[in-house]
Amino acid sequence: MNLELRHLKVVCAIAETGSVTKAASTLGLAQPALTAQLQRIERTLGGPLFERDRRGARPTALGELVLARARVLLPAMKGLQDEAARLAGAGTAMSRYRFGGANSPILGRLVHRLAKEHPHAQISTYASWYVDELSQLVLNGRLDYALVGVCGDATPPGEFGLTWRAVSVDPVFVLLPEAHPLADRDEVHLALLGEERWVAAPGDGCFGDCFAAACARAGFTPRKVYETDVLSGLDLVEAGEAIALCQATFRPVSGLVTRPLAGAPLRWRLLLGWHPDAPAARTGDRVFGHATAAYVDSLARNPGYRAWLSRHPNFGAQQRAAA
Repeated sequence: MNLELRHLKVVCAIAETGSVTKAASTLGLAQPALTAQLQRIERTLGGPLFERDRRGARPTALGELVLARARVLLPAMKGLQDEAARLAGAGTAMSRYRFGGANSPILGRLVHRLAKEHPHAQISTYASWYVDELSQLVLNGRLDYALVGVCGDATPPGEFGLTWRAVSVDPVFVLLPEAHPLADRDEVHLALLGEERWVAAPGDGCFGDCFAAACARAGFTPRKVYETDVLSGLDLVEAGEAIALCQATFRPVSGLVTRPLAGAPLRWRLLLGWHPDAPAARTGDRVFGHATAAYVDSLARNPGYRAWLSRHPNFGAQQRAAA
């Protein structure tokens, strides 16, 4: 049997989990199948790689040698695959635009603008709430651009080496049912919401911590937070079971209203990212211009937020601001 990269991944998985059984679960294999594969690997290398007993699996001297080499080879091969994916399209014009994101206020208008400018281009979208996942897909060459939101002055993860540009900075509003006692106010102080139940969308980043910190400054801890998708969250708010934080650009459906939080204690930055060595970098400025224009377009149907922006000029579109 010739040793392959997948065999090195097996050895690393066993070492990292400390157990053949746990490694099998991590790799999605049956335990007997992984045990048989490990035995074939050991025969190929000429000796046992792990000492196994009731306490788990511990690398032998030979196992440590293999692990040392594998921990160099596997990342190197991953880097080669990523570079190859980007280089494969480096000599071709942008005939496709692949966007990743979720819950973006501008994605639909951005796609419309690009489709109008490039009627023959292939434009696709991929939904994910997780910035790390989208960044990895851009790094791997499977997406061209990522539209993500981050809390306040937070920055997206830097280990992926992407270029990020800020499209907009917006306050976070609160979404209430029309019958809520505070729904008729021009703005709502966060401290008045201490007895409410909340609904939130899934995702990573620090927004949950920022929300908890803002509530602590307002003198309370949130009673309950439901994590669910957007439509289910709207149902919970409409039913009066919870209230929600929302982007200021959100246009509520019938029966719901959005209200600013007094003092704008929470902010949301919308970012567009791409890899600087990918073909998408050549059209990054133009796509960013379309993204900014799409954001401005989104305000046309939200007169309440436009009025708020006229009184708070530090918020809104960031033009060419760097993220």
